[in-house]
Formats: sequence, C-alpha cells, structure tokens
Amino acid sequence: MRPPAYQLLADELRADITSGRLQPGERLPPEPELCVKTGVSRSTVREALRLLASQHLIVTTRGVTGGSFVAHPDAEQLAEALTTGFTLLTNSDGVGFADLLELRRALEVPAAGLAALRRDDDHLIEIRGALFDPAVDEFETMMEAHAAFHMAVAKATQNPLFELVVRPLYHAKFGEDVTENLPAGYWRQIDTDHRLILDCLMVRDAESATKAATQHIDYIAAVVR
Repeated sequence: MRPPAYQLLADELRADITSGRLQPGERLPPEPELCVKTGVSRSTVREALRLLASQHLIVTTRGVTGGSFVAHPDAEQLAEALTTGFTLLTNSDGVGFADLLELRRALEVPAAGLAALRRDDDHLIEIRGALFDPAVDEFETMMEAHAAFHMAVAKATQNPLFELVVRPLYHAKFGEDVTENLPAGYWRQIDTDHRLILDCLMVRDAESATKAATQHIDYIAAVVR
C-alpha cells in the first residue's frame, strides 16, 4: 500500500535534514514553493511539516520573517523518541533488565573514563548536585538522583551522542518493577559508588573512573533481579 502524500513529502524533507543537505537553522522552502515543487496541495504540505515538527526536526514560526526552519539538535528532545522505543522493547518478552545492564555497561564504563578526561568545573557541580543521602532521602528521590547522576556523567564526556543514548536508559519503563525487594544497604552502596566515581572525575583519573563504573554495574547486576 502506497504511503499517503504527506508521509512521502515528510520522508523526503527528513532525508534532506538528516543527510545535512539542510543544515540546522536553515529555512525550508515556503509552503507555496513546496506545493509547486512536489505537486501536492497546501494541506498536504502543512501535514508533512506538522509531522516533522512533532519529531523535533523543524521549528515553525509565524510573522513576516516566519517559516519552517531546521531545528538545532537537542539531546533531550531527540531522546524522547528513543525512550519510546526502549520502553516498547523492554516490555517485550525478548528484552529484560539484564539486557539493559549490558547496555549500561557498554556505555557508562567508557563514558566515565572520557568524563574524567574532559569534564569541566560546571560538569562537576552538576554531578555533585545529583548525589543523594540514603539516610534521609525517599525512594523516588534516590531513583531520580541516580538517573540524574549518570546523565550528568554522560554529559561530561562532551560527546552529545553519549548523552543522547544514555538518557533513554533512565526514562524507559519496565513491565515489572525490578526495584522491588532490594537488599538492605542497596542505596547506601549506590551512593558510595557514585561518590567514588565523582572522586575519580575530580582528579581526572580515567582508569580508576572506568574501574569504579564497572564495579557499580557489577553490584547492581548481582543484587537486582
């Protein structure tokens, strides 16, 4: 079955954007020009543009100088689509928490090493701000802080691809609650691991940072089922 005309036009414009033929901030052709160029109606063009806007690929503004412009990449917005995919997969029969930990290990261990080498003072402030106190903080607070800590470490690599891919790991929802029946002292150990990773980043010790990140994942894998 042939896709609708607006989908075909959106696919064509998306290809121009993702290939770099249309650069961030560049203005797309006006709607009348797109109508003439593609031979479709104004409503079809607008539907295609709405689709691209919903995917955070373009931004449309009104007024004399308005129009549709290629969006500047934003890790948080782009991660939304990845989060949906992660959630669908993690709720399927073929993907489980062990698979998530395997991916975390592949991403977060080298990210810790890169962050140790590339972080600046603002990164350290953000990472330190994501620490929690297991003696007084509630469960939800610690869960949110845990996610914020690892996303801040990914950001400190100064490689936006790490930030893009790591973020969905902490927003995807699992069909089963893997955080039930955690052993006593679990959050105290998580806090200890985070503080050790931060210490390694502060002194720019990439080797120790990767070792600490590995031990962190190993601990979670050993106790969370």
